[in-house]
Amino acid sequence: MADGTTWEEDGPAPAPDGGADWGDHSGRDDWDDRSERGGRDGRDRGGRDRNGSSYDRGDGSYRRGDSARSVRDALFDRVPPHDDDAEMAVLGGMLMSKDAIGEVSQTIDVADFYQPKHQTIYEAIISLFSASQPVDAVLVANRLLADGDLDKVGGVDYLHSLVASVPTAANATYYADIVHQRAVLRNVIAAGTKIAQLGYSAEGSQAEDVVNLAQAEVYEMSVGKVRQDYAAIGPVVYEALDQINKLQNGLVNKGVPTGFRDIDDVTQGLQPGQMVVVAGRPAMGKSTLGIDFARAAALGHGMTTIVFSLEMSKVELAQRIISAETNIPLGALRRADEITPDRWNILDRFLANLGEKPLFIDDSPNMSLMEIRAKCRRLKQTNDLKLVVIDYLQLMTSGKHVESRQQEVSEFSRALKLLAKELEVPVVALSQLNRGPEMRNDKKPQLSDLRESGSIEQDADVVFLVHRPDFYDKEDRPGEADIIMAKHRNGPTETFHLAFLGATSKFKDMPQDYSTGPAV
Repeated sequence: MADGTTWEEDGPAPAPDGGADWGDHSGRDDWDDRSERGGRDGRDRGGRDRNGSSYDRGDGSYRRGDSARSVRDALFDRVPPHDDDAEMAVLGGMLMSKDAIGEVSQTIDVADFYQPKHQTIYEAIISLFSASQPVDAVLVANRLLADGDLDKVGGVDYLHSLVASVPTAANATYYADIVHQRAVLRNVIAAGTKIAQLGYSAEGSQAEDVVNLAQAEVYEMSVGKVRQDYAAIGPVVYEALDQINKLQNGLVNKGVPTGFRDIDDVTQGLQPGQMVVVAGRPAMGKSTLGIDFARAAALGHGMTTIVFSLEMSKVELAQRIISAETNIPLGALRRADEITPDRWNILDRFLANLGEKPLFIDDSPNMSLMEIRAKCRRLKQTNDLKLVVIDYLQLMTSGKHVESRQQEVSEFSRALKLLAKELEVPVVALSQLNRGPEMRNDKKPQLSDLRESGSIEQDADVVFLVHRPDFYDKEDRPGEADIIMAKHRNGPTETFHLAFLGATSKFKDMPQDYSTGPAV
């Protein structure tokens, strides 16, 4: 066709208005009737049978298998969006100026080019640039010749034509943005096609999984993510050293602060992509510690935080936060007759200071992992989510029939780790411990006490075990708690000694001169 749109040779011709002719079914009754006839043998007219095989659409033509269709064939066989002139202008500018190469490489990637020959030329330019070698049409031609690709891209003449296509390299980033936008549109088409394929191929019981996969596809596209490939060690080491330099000079944040001096000194804060487990026996204080992390991030540093409370209602959670922030005993907040005028003044000041602090609470009952993912993705897009706290892991539900509870918890654990990596935020998952500590003389918890799944230990980057000696013996260090860092993937393990203020539902740093004791 004149506009570059192609159609299957055995398929129907395009409609006069440019749309696809899907057959004569302008009458709704006729369409429904044919759909019903097609449904009797398990097929939809003009598509696939239940096994995914292509079949006769009724006009003697067949569609090619979806699994073999490229993006070019994805939507009525139209040519996907692209701009050859913009691609040529980008490459021409890069061949003219090293500055243009650096700027363009920050805007687009090789996959953003539609034409394979332009991808090959771009890779050759970047290869020379990364090796600190000069770049021009002749040198790029030599590199392509050495790689056996020169003839594939049109030879030296084509490289010179790229340079001649632009009067200056100054507009290279402008054209690069055009190339990137066309690539985004192609990704939209590809994502839509993939989602449609998922919908047609899934069984009814897999609907929730399909919805989650579809959300992941849309989220990845909407935030401009590019699936990462393997990388050479050189650039990765350079990036790691650059990160160290920035940390030393205070140019980057050290992570999400926990609010505890010694913990932050060792961890440098909770890091993006980390799965952090806070575990303990019932009534030991694991929920309190998780809320302390959330308070420090959201109320103390203005970092968007969400707490998924599967155990307490949002009102109960709010009462704990109020108590911790105002030092009004939690018991007093639950008994209205103990709220004196002075305490009302304190509460009023707290409410005024609270303002628009970015702390969100969700106490939806029977919350599934899919719901948690969807809500986190939305907050990441709208409020730049920085921390997720889930209280607690064993109360999550998949809504599916599983072989064992241990398998289900293992799936939750792995999924939360993947969520942390996807959103680039720390995910704090609270977890129950089994009765192991109560069967030992010293009562101290261990990693092996994590309840219902050994995979929690494997997936977690950091594991904090909450231990209060006075829980078992009121005379044993009353009011003190040991936060045992039983696992620290990127550093040492230690035991942190904190004060436990049960009346106001919070932990607090011990005095500076308090001995931290031996490492675990």
